[in-house]
Amino acid sequence: MYTDLAQQAISAALTGNWDNALTINLKIIKQEPEDVDCLNRLSRAYFELGDIKRAKETAQKVVAIDPFNTIALKSLEKWKDIKKLDKQAPINITPQNYIEEPGKTKSVTLLHLGDPKILAKLDAGDVVNMSLRSHRVSIISNDLKYVGKLSDDMSSRIKKLSLQGYQYVVFIKSTNKNEVRVFIKETLRPPKFRDFPSFPPEKIDYISYTPPELVHKKADGEIETVALEDLEE
Repeated sequence: MYTDLAQQAISAALTGNWDNALTINLKIIKQEPEDVDCLNRLSRAYFELGDIKRAKETAQKVVAIDPFNTIALKSLEKWKDIKKLDKQAPINITPQNYIEEPGKTKSVTLLHLGDPKILAKLDAGDVVNMSLRSHRVSIISNDLKYVGKLSDDMSSRIKKLSLQGYQYVVFIKSTNKNEVRVFIKETLRPPKFRDFPSFPPEKIDYISYTPPELVHKKADGEIETVALEDLEE
């Protein structure tokens, strides 16, 4: 029974059904008042529903039970400057959102981050938007608050491809007060560019190297390299 409820709560959160997630986690807490996993889920549900006071209080309960609980400590650190919070719009989040696809996805660290109070409202899995400007691509939240910007090279590439009809979705991959990483996923590629990926594989420069054990010194000090063909004899 308990395991089933916990799985239902997790599924509700993954699909952005925070009202249902809240209800299920409250049922679990009645049975297991000190279940820190459930309390963390409950805290997140309160946060997503705009009840920052209860979100903080619930996270503090976790810390009282488990002083080193990283999830609760991180949440409290992120939320410490938030006094009021609007209810978040439901977002369908699934593990498939983060599957790496060669040429179609890219994880990027944002530059020139925005207001820490804005960043504190973000969480992994949140959908954000790209704003294409003349010289940059900015990442903005759903309520149009500036989060950060892409590098110049990435901005240039995204802008050119977007003008050709490429489309993307962007998720927050990880966030703290000093760093925000986003996951950019290509969702549409024009047929005429079917062989032109959004994010080509990075080039690797190979440097010729001979292992020390394959290098021998001749009597006069000249270096002699053993060829691979010699090893195959």
